[in-house]
Amino acid sequence: MKKQLLSAVMLCALGVVGCGEDNAGPVVDTGPKYNTADKVRTFLEGKTLVMEGANIPSHPNGISENLLFDPSTQCYNKVTMVVGGGNLQVTSVRAVIEGATTQGSVGTCNRTMVRDTLAPFTSTTVNIENVKTDATCFDITASYNGFAQEGRGFIAQDGKTVQLELYFSGAATGHRCVDGAVGAKTVKQRGADFTGNAVQTYAVQQ
Repeated sequence: MKKQLLSAVMLCALGVVGCGEDNAGPVVDTGPKYNTADKVRTFLEGKTLVMEGANIPSHPNGISENLLFDPSTQCYNKVTMVVGGGNLQVTSVRAVIEGATTQGSVGTCNRTMVRDTLAPFTSTTVNIENVKTDATCFDITASYNGFAQEGRGFIAQDGKTVQLELYFSGAATGHRCVDGAVGAKTVKQRGADFTGNAVQTYAVQQ
């Protein structure tokens, strides 16, 4: 009996087994972090999001990066979003489409060659809706002076990455969370299946 008591005391001292409530430690919530609109907005507020390099999709906003389509050409070197007051301030560094010289012509987007930097534009409203309870998707609509973007988004649980699958307003269907997760092959443009990649991937800088 004495040997058994001594063994139990030694195990408690070494922390091999739990011995009383004092050793229980804090309860950790391992559930999804961004599963309500308020949680999504709170996370994004004050953050700087940067998209560049391989994180730029082939079809930003649903338009091929290889198409010269000014003023809506989607060939980028870098895009920076700063979130403040619930709105987005977007600065776009456009890249050069090599081999495209006339409006509507197709070339090759060289993301490493800077064409110009557009003046920052700031949204007037940003709506976050229909957030999945498992935090895998939320609907987003951002309105600016003269145009709007709409689609679906996702925040990685480690808070390091934000994905936004966006299209210009009215240019696509099947691009909301009810249709599928970010990047799902559910999107149509002018009645045809969208075969490009419109998922913009942003690294969270702060």
